[in-house]
Amino acid sequence: MKGRFIKLFKTQQDPNAITEGVIWKQLLIFFFPILFGTFFQQLYNTVDAIIVGRYLGKESLAAVGGGTGFIINLLVGFFMGLSSGATVITSQYFGAKKHKEVSLSVHTAFALSIVGGLVITVLGYFSTPALLKLLKTPADIFDLSEKYIKIYFLGIIPSIVYNMGAGILRAIGDSRRPFYYLIVGTFVNIILDFVFIAVFKMGVEGAAFATIIAQFVTMILVMSNLSRSEESYKLSIKKIGFTGSILSKILKIGFPTGLESVMYTISNLIIQANINSFGTDTAAAWAAFGKVDALFWMSISSFGIAITTFAGQNFGAKKISRIKQSAKQGFLITTTFTIILVIGVCVFANFLFSLFTDDQQVILIGAEVLLFIAPTYITFIPIEIFSGIIRGCGKTLIPTILTGGGVCLFRIVWLTTVVQKFHTIQMVCASYPISWIITSILFMFYYFYSSKRNFE
Repeated sequence: MKGRFIKLFKTQQDPNAITEGVIWKQLLIFFFPILFGTFFQQLYNTVDAIIVGRYLGKESLAAVGGGTGFIINLLVGFFMGLSSGATVITSQYFGAKKHKEVSLSVHTAFALSIVGGLVITVLGYFSTPALLKLLKTPADIFDLSEKYIKIYFLGIIPSIVYNMGAGILRAIGDSRRPFYYLIVGTFVNIILDFVFIAVFKMGVEGAAFATIIAQFVTMILVMSNLSRSEESYKLSIKKIGFTGSILSKILKIGFPTGLESVMYTISNLIIQANINSFGTDTAAAWAAFGKVDALFWMSISSFGIAITTFAGQNFGAKKISRIKQSAKQGFLITTTFTIILVIGVCVFANFLFSLFTDDQQVILIGAEVLLFIAPTYITFIPIEIFSGIIRGCGKTLIPTILTGGGVCLFRIVWLTTVVQKFHTIQMVCASYPISWIITSILFMFYYFYSSKRNFE
C-alpha cells in the first residue's frame, strides 16, 4: 500500500491529464501536492506559535494568533478570493487550449496582485489599531498584537504575489512545484524563528520578520519558474499589465468569492470578540486551537482547489460528465480523509495543546473546544465539494449567497442572540456545526436541482 501511494505521488503530472484518464487518480495526483504544500505552509505558522508560546509566554501566543489572524484574513482573504477569478479563467482557457488568452490572464493576474498588495499594505497598517479595539483585544496583549500585525502587513506583497503565481501553476495542472517552494519557505521560516526569537530576543516582531522573509523567498521561486517557462503561461515582467476584457472576467468571477471571504471573516471576527471576552487563557487556547483546527481546513481547502481546477479545465474542454463524476468521487475521498483526521486530533488533543504551552488551564480549555468542534467537520464537506465545482464552471454568485446566508449571517444572528443570553464557550462553538449543516443542505439542494444550469 505504501509503495502504491508513493508511486501515485511521483506520477508525472501532465496538465492535459486533468481532462483525461481515471478521475479519482487525477484528483489525488493533483490533490496531494496541494495538501502537502498547505501542510508546510501551516507548519511554519504553527512553528511561529509554538516558538512564541514556549519562549515568550501565553500573552505573546495570544497576540500572534486569534484576532491578528482574523484581521489579516479580512483584507488578504478578500483579495485572494478576488484573485481566484484569475485561477478559474486561466484553467478554463488552458482546458480549451486558448493559448493567447492564457498569457493575457497570467499578466493581468500579476498586475492585479501587485496593485492589490499595495492597497492591502496601506489599509492593513493604518486600520490595525481600530480593528484590534473592535475585537475587544485584551489590554495585556494589545501592544504585542499591534506590533506583530503592522510588520506583517508591511511585507504582504510577497505573500500576495506568491499565491497568485502558485494559483496560476495549479490552474494549468501543476500542483507540485508550489509544494516544493513552500517546503523551502517553511524551513527558512523555522530557522529564522529560532534565530530572531531565541537568539536575538526580538519578541513577536521576530516572528513577523521571519514570516515576511520566508514569503519573499517563495515569491522569488515561483516568479522565476514562470519566467523560465516556454509555455503559454510564461511570465514576462515587461508584459505585466491589465487587459480590460480579461480583468472584467476575473472580477466577475472573483468579486463574489472575495465578498464571501469577507463575510466569513466578519463572522469569525465576531466570534473572536466573544472569545476574547472570556479572558487571556481562553484567547490563548483559541489561538492554539486555530493551529490544530487548520489541519482540517488545509485538507478540505486543498481538495477544494483541486476540484475547482478539475472542473475549470473540464468545463473549458466541454467534458461535463467528468465534472459530475468528480463530485461523487470527491465526496468519498474527502470523507475518508476527514474521518481519519478527526480520530487523530481527538485522541491526541491534550498532547497537541501541550506543544503550545505548559499552562494547564489553557490546555484544558483548548482540548474542550477541539473535542466539541472536530467531530462535526464532516458536515462541511458538501459545501466545499459543490461550491468548488460550481466556481470551476465560472458561477460564483450563488455559492456566495448560499454561504453568506447559511454560514455568515446565521453565525452573526446566533452570536448576537443566543450567545448573549447563554454566554458560554460551548454556545460560541455551536455556531460552527449548526451553520455548516444549514449551508450544506442549501448547497445539495441547489446542485441537484440546478445542475444543468451550472454546466451551461
